[in-house]
Amino acid sequence: MRVVLATHNPHKVAEFQQIVGATRPDLEVVGYDGPEPVEDGITFADNALIKARAAAAHTGLPALADDSGICVDVLGGSPGVFSAYWAGQKKDAVANLELLLDQLHDIAEPHRTAHFTSTIALVMPTGEEHVVEGIWPGRLARAASGGGGFGYDPIFIPDGQSAGAERTVGDLTAAEKQSQSHRARAFAELVPLLARL
Repeated sequence: MRVVLATHNPHKVAEFQQIVGATRPDLEVVGYDGPEPVEDGITFADNALIKARAAAAHTGLPALADDSGICVDVLGGSPGVFSAYWAGQKKDAVANLELLLDQLHDIAEPHRTAHFTSTIALVMPTGEEHVVEGIWPGRLARAASGGGGFGYDPIFIPDGQSAGAERTVGDLTAAEKQSQSHRARAFAELVPLLARL
């Protein structure tokens, strides 16, 4: 069975296929080729629903949409829903990461806590809608590390690692990331709903 993922980002399509394949190998995640809706919501859930509704209407398939970002405690939860646009409308991932590091350059270790949030909306062609959320707690490194992942991954150090052996998400293998990420956590909440497809 095919499910459309409401994104033009091939990294997210591949990541979702890996996550979905671990529990539902019969589901094929396909990318969205339709028009991009205006994401003018003020929460992750708002934006995920906007994208999923557009993809379901355009394709006639069940649609998944993820709206996610990094939330930094000392910044009051920002960048949050503005994570992709933190350095401007061009969605420049490198500029976003560099700006965030610059903004936190003098913030001491105890105050560098942050978390990734993933909110996933599932919209059926019938109009049925569901929203789930996954949180991945951690803190921010002082410099980027690792060549894996994308976006803010190279500066995010997930909680739960051994002292002295901590790695950023950019240092993790794809399998390590998929097993613990905010999207994997949100998807775990979605599994019972997908079982009905």
